[in-house]
Amino acid sequence: MALTLLRHTTPDVAKGICYGMTELALAASFAQEAASIMRDLPRPVRIVTSPLSRCRLLAEHLAALFDVTAQVDPRWREMDFGGWEGQAWDAIPRTALDAWADDFHHYDGHGGESVAQLESRVRGALTDAPEGTLVVTHAGCIKAACAIRSARDGWDTKPAFGEAVRLPPG
Repeated sequence: MALTLLRHTTPDVAKGICYGMTELALAASFAQEAASIMRDLPRPVRIVTSPLSRCRLLAEHLAALFDVTAQVDPRWREMDFGGWEGQAWDAIPRTALDAWADDFHHYDGHGGESVAQLESRVRGALTDAPEGTLVVTHAGCIKAACAIRSARDGWDTKPAFGEAVRLPPG
């Protein structure tokens, strides 16, 4: 049985805003999105979630429907973008974005976390997640997990809100 990573549903935030660690409310479409997600999910043996409410609320909702407990694991939280949090991506200086692109894995000039640090956290969380686990998490964590497990397109994976990605056994 595969490990399933599920991106949270749509947050209530304007398009184009950088919001890794930022706490956000969920969009009014939450109930509809959650119902749609349920149709395609295999029954999990356990549910693990990011501590951020946009994941935790979905995990608790699914846990009640599957009659399992949702366990919070902070290693599944989204990347910390430091000073970029809450800013429009197009307001971030082009030189800073170029510096990140030039050193994608190690850049931390925004004052937050590097991609390498995110990967390290996710690697440990993957090691501790038994097959059959449903992990409710974020796009950055899903991309890192795909890169670690050589699944899909790794860092080029673009999971939609509410999309489940099944990882091959590690």
